[in-house]
Amino acid sequence: MVLGVTLVGESLNDVLNPLLRTRAGGGASADEKEVAGEFEAAVSTDSVAGPDAADAAGGAATKIKDPAEITEPVVVDAEKRQRVATLSLQDLTVRFDTDAGIVHAVNGVSFAVEEGEVVAVVGESGSGKSVSSRAMLGLLPSTAHTTGSARLRDRELLGLSPRALRPIRGDQVSMIFQEPSTALNPVYTVGWQICEGIRAHRKISRKEARQRAIELLELVGLPDPERRVDYYPHQLSGGQKQRVVIAMAISCEPDVIIADEPTTALDVTVQAAILELLLSLRDRLGTAIVLITHNMGVVADVADRVVVMYQGRVVEEAPVDALFAAPQHPYTQRLLDAVPHLGRGVAATPAAQTQEQIVLTVDDLVVEFPGRLGQPSFRAVDGVSFEIRRGEVLGLVGESGSGKSTVGRTTVGLQKPTSGSVTVSGTEISQLTDAQLRTHRGHFGFVFQDPAASLNPHLTITDCVAEPLHVQGRLSAGEQRAKVRQLLDRVQLPGNYADRYPHELSGGQRQRVSLARALALDPELLIADEPTSALDVSVQARVLELFDELQSELQFACLFISHDLAVVDSLAHRVAVMQYGEIVEIGPAHQVLNDPQQDYTKRLIAAVPVPDPVEQRHRREARGKLLTDVS
Repeated sequence: MVLGVTLVGESLNDVLNPLLRTRAGGGASADEKEVAGEFEAAVSTDSVAGPDAADAAGGAATKIKDPAEITEPVVVDAEKRQRVATLSLQDLTVRFDTDAGIVHAVNGVSFAVEEGEVVAVVGESGSGKSVSSRAMLGLLPSTAHTTGSARLRDRELLGLSPRALRPIRGDQVSMIFQEPSTALNPVYTVGWQICEGIRAHRKISRKEARQRAIELLELVGLPDPERRVDYYPHQLSGGQKQRVVIAMAISCEPDVIIADEPTTALDVTVQAAILELLLSLRDRLGTAIVLITHNMGVVADVADRVVVMYQGRVVEEAPVDALFAAPQHPYTQRLLDAVPHLGRGVAATPAAQTQEQIVLTVDDLVVEFPGRLGQPSFRAVDGVSFEIRRGEVLGLVGESGSGKSTVGRTTVGLQKPTSGSVTVSGTEISQLTDAQLRTHRGHFGFVFQDPAASLNPHLTITDCVAEPLHVQGRLSAGEQRAKVRQLLDRVQLPGNYADRYPHELSGGQRQRVSLARALALDPELLIADEPTSALDVSVQARVLELFDELQSELQFACLFISHDLAVVDSLAHRVAVMQYGEIVEIGPAHQVLNDPQQDYTKRLIAAVPVPDPVEQRHRREARGKLLTDVS
């Protein structure tokens, strides 16, 4: 009976779930089904007609209006390559069959990567970066149709069966996936999953594979690898899961690594260590690396050549120095203009700060989590104190595990403190019960890191934004609809998006919905936890500009949590730096980021890659000297 009810429930979910409504029929292989959901959600945002098509594909302020601008790619390369490329794409075309019609995701893409070379593929969301790379490994759903050529040295990959591709995947060509939560199997330990890949390509014992897994986890900087090798994915943070995925990708020392946003969830110091690891593989084994990223600082730091994609086409290709020094294509120029630079941020103090109107006070905050099976408790936050005034943005920065997000969750009552106090608008909320806290939730809003996970997939955009209004019960149904229209207009989303579902929007659009929902109750305090970490630079620039406009207009106090110091520099009036649960430095943004007093802050800033290859080489040398001096 239980089995029958379960099967009926799953069948109803398949019918009613809006995420599955665009799923095409047809028999797909196990390999194809594994990635079908992710890609169908991605391509469903690409409309084939209308003015919203480009924006749904991840567009932003860098849109090119004239199609003639992208008909011919700009190729700048001083040397004519004579060697045989390790991996090459020639006239690759990928189209998807969707309910809305045929979507041309990739149109005639050609580029190559040689042995020991790092080629960065950049462009905004929906430009075809990930699709073109996945196509060569057969990681597209059954709705995809691929033509052209993808060669691994002299072997054609397109058209190979999953069985023929299996010995190539992971051994000769491996991929670091952008979203580690979906790349890892939740029912197996991370050590088991690493060992599975190793033993699929190497004849070694389970004991030897486990030891190799521990070595790999230590290599990618995962703390306490001997114990965490037996952790399940849900027991690790986002950055730690990303490190596990990287360990899996390098486990067999492949000839080619396709790294799809490998450092998105990583703080700057871990990001620097991971990039060093990838470069050491290149230098030691001659590994060719295809780096798909929206972080132009990372591109400037490690890439030899850059391929710029827009709307499924390659619009420019050049050596990294030439591209940053003199971009030829209008889209490349606008893409680089959208990149935030450390040192060009807000220097002025908000006028409201002089009014001494304090919105948030955190005093000697301590948060501890109980240990497992008699082990001592873990202190995540240790004696943190700060204030935020009306109209002020306080940037909270630090490495993964430093306690940033725990502080943010505690300030809005999502986490109970062990000791200390949190006061919002004159009311101490740290000891309130959930029932008592409910009446105070209208004073603060929360913008989560992953809008796709924080928005209910079964609700329309209107219902998602109206949810806080409905819970608080302040407005009638008609007033709620009017308020939602006003909020969507305020975050620059057209009215025809109101009846769409979250999966039908791009990442930047979903983040704007999340921002609108957080502002629905006109909060006095807004907590933004890594709100732009997963966005490409053009969409990020638009969201940050919108955020700054709304903050200036509404004058809410804001705790902005981020590992991107350049983003914090562009928004924050003051910056607090956390390490091991403590605030080690706090002060005006221009002072902390330009003249840091603590060694830890100096190391953080030294690890930030800047979008300038020449300057980045100097920073890499200086960072190495700093680490040597500290050690």
